[in-house]
Amino acid sequence: MSSSLRARRLSRNIRKMKQQPKLNLVALMDIFTILVLFLMVNNGDVEVLQADDKVTLPESVSEQRPELALTVKVGASDIFVQGKRIQSIASALAEDEQVLVYLKSELLARAERASEDSQLQAEKALAVIIMGDREMPYSLLKRIMATCADVGYRDIALAVDSRPEFDGGGPLSTGVEEGA
Repeated sequence: MSSSLRARRLSRNIRKMKQQPKLNLVALMDIFTILVLFLMVNNGDVEVLQADDKVTLPESVSEQRPELALTVKVGASDIFVQGKRIQSIASALAEDEQVLVYLKSELLARAERASEDSQLQAEKALAVIIMGDREMPYSLLKRIMATCADVGYRDIALAVDSRPEFDGGGPLSTGVEEGA
């Protein structure tokens, strides 16, 4: 006796339901591969300097990020190099010379240690990041930069907070580009 189409379809569906379900791993592996590649590409874009509650950084719209280097931090009352207290701001401002003596000796010592490590690190040792409060006197900033240049740190960067670029829609906008 021949069974109806409905009966054959039901028996076929029952047989399929009794089988173990199969998991398609190819699509799952593709998703994880894309996720891993995305995380690897975007992992190196973040550079974070150790923030200090006592230092309020100025703001900038610069897109260029400095490489990690020696950090000179100017707090409310002291000057630090890589977290080590070097000198008070009052004594630095009281000095008659343009070059700060204590800062110079510390930078020279760090440059010597870096040059002993390897040639590659010796080239990187010539970079310094100055992290100073926005209320820091310009004369102090100028002296710190002169001291760094005197020791041989020619690649000087200033740490700033990034802010979005001015969109030109405010009252300062003239609507005309310069040179037009």
